[in-house]
Amino acid sequence: MTRIAITGAAGRMGRVLIEAVEANQETQLGAALVLADDPMVGVDAGALAGLGRVLHIPVTTDIEAVLDQFDVLIDFTSPEATMAHIDVCANAGKGIVIGTTGLSEAQKQAMVAISSKANIVFAPNYSVGVNLCLNLLRMAASVMGEDSDIEVIEMHHRHKVDAPSGTALRMGEVVAETMGWDLSEVACYGREGFTGARPHRQIGFETIRGGDVVGDHTVMFATEGERVEITHKAQSRMTFAKGAVRAALWLQNQPNGLYDMQDVLGF
Repeated sequence: MTRIAITGAAGRMGRVLIEAVEANQETQLGAALVLADDPMVGVDAGALAGLGRVLHIPVTTDIEAVLDQFDVLIDFTSPEATMAHIDVCANAGKGIVIGTTGLSEAQKQAMVAISSKANIVFAPNYSVGVNLCLNLLRMAASVMGEDSDIEVIEMHHRHKVDAPSGTALRMGEVVAETMGWDLSEVACYGREGFTGARPHRQIGFETIRGGDVVGDHTVMFATEGERVEITHKAQSRMTFAKGAVRAALWLQNQPNGLYDMQDVLGF
């Protein structure tokens, strides 16, 4: 059995991750971690996740104190917390699966640097369907990209704090890489006022926030006369949680390095 620790355990994603770990026959929960001021400290993780049974794993705040209780950490928290957890896991020889979005370029580079002595899976989205869409985007961009106006449209729940989503940015990166473009030079994050005609060499991003939407993403390739749209709609966070658990199991058999979900799925 692979023992998995969950950070941000009291959050919406954290609770679903606990459920996914306990539902998988090859994994078991090793630890559940929250911030020091969280009112769930001391609560049994089974009760926290609404499993209907006691796991005898009290929610805690100190990752150092539970290092001997897990093999892989799954982290869907904040950039600052994630970077601290990477250091701890690297020094302790623990794997880490990261679903945190909003990391800066400097933080991503730091992750690359430490991956020589750490085992890391880092992906903006752990859905199998989204990762399939990334492959479809490469095909669409290679066939239609030169003739198309390309737009990335995403919608998430009102509580999401970063925009565009990490998945939307990754979709834009995949298209840009296929086209031989630098995304930082061609991205347009929303439009307002008198913008003039749309330039061809551009990838537009539109962000919508509202309600309880788990995650909708569409990439549009629009030409004069036709339009191709590649869309993914997530209906449950369990989709992401199952993918993260799958990544944690896969990571156990890999040498140190930085991987993504495309590696996990063998794409």
